[in-house]
Amino acid sequence: MTFVSRYRPTILLLILCCFSSVAQSQDKVRFATNWKAQAAHGGFYQAIADGTYKRYALDVTLLQGGPQVNNRALLPAGRVDFLMTGNLLHSFDNVKNGVPTIVVAGIFQKDPQALITHPGQGYESFGSLKSAPVALIAKDAQFTWWQWLKATHGFRDEALKPYNYNLGPFLANPKAIQQGYSVAEPIYVGNQGRFKPVVHLLADHGFSTYSTVIEARTDTVANRPDLVQRFVDASIIGWANYLYGDRQAAHELMRRDNPEMTDVEMEASVALMKQQGIVDSGEALSKGIGAINPARIRDFYAQMVGAGLYSQGDVDLSKVATDRFVNRGVGLDVKSRLLAR
Repeated sequence: MTFVSRYRPTILLLILCCFSSVAQSQDKVRFATNWKAQAAHGGFYQAIADGTYKRYALDVTLLQGGPQVNNRALLPAGRVDFLMTGNLLHSFDNVKNGVPTIVVAGIFQKDPQALITHPGQGYESFGSLKSAPVALIAKDAQFTWWQWLKATHGFRDEALKPYNYNLGPFLANPKAIQQGYSVAEPIYVGNQGRFKPVVHLLADHGFSTYSTVIEARTDTVANRPDLVQRFVDASIIGWANYLYGDRQAAHELMRRDNPEMTDVEMEASVALMKQQGIVDSGEALSKGIGAINPARIRDFYAQMVGAGLYSQGDVDLSKVATDRFVNRGVGLDVKSRLLAR
């Protein structure tokens, strides 16, 4: 009997134990988004599709949001580990109301919130929008960034009409302006109205919030910083690969979760994200995707105080976000390598 055959059961057991150990070392993570799967979530799906999360020892389950889904409540309740939320207004509210969450990455350097108009109607400049006779704005926006537009840019409540996420009223009225996600609604207008709308990104006119931020519970940050770091790093690399590499596998996963999406729409959305600098602009160019600057958060909060959304001292800004997990240049090498191809 040879040495190998004599000890084969023991060797096989050791091999199986090694594989079991590797499998057990994958931390299970539940991550929730705030809407249905779309290109604006692409980097997270990319990190699942190409195995980036697994290489960071993470077994990630992604829970998409939607019109009938309130994923925001899941994070403080401990039912998910991380949450993708809209912008810093949600984070300000959490801190003001004592909800123990904190932003750990600002994936979008620019909030894609925009005002869109028909071309050739005299709305080519941002300043001209305040004279529009009809402004189709959703109720939640009327009580948030619309107040900032009034305080900062002179917009008027008299123009307000409710926007119910139906393009019909906007398409029927050339003099109307309408809110929209700059990487989505212009595509839908092109498909349904057969024209290219004028798009005014609020971020280009002072609305300086980060968007598509990653939130964690404060106890997770305190007790499991390594888990937070791995999730943030892997997500950033996922975004670099999604923007600059092969994203077809990510699109397949998104179509599985949201069959309404098409490759054509998602590719058009990626093109707009790049063109507008939604993800990769400003400090992200040197510090990496997800960059956070506390001074910028203070400035945005001051704007919101000026708009009457908060009073000075309502929010302890030190609890809103932390930059300890970002600003490290993660993903810059991935972007450089992919662009060099």
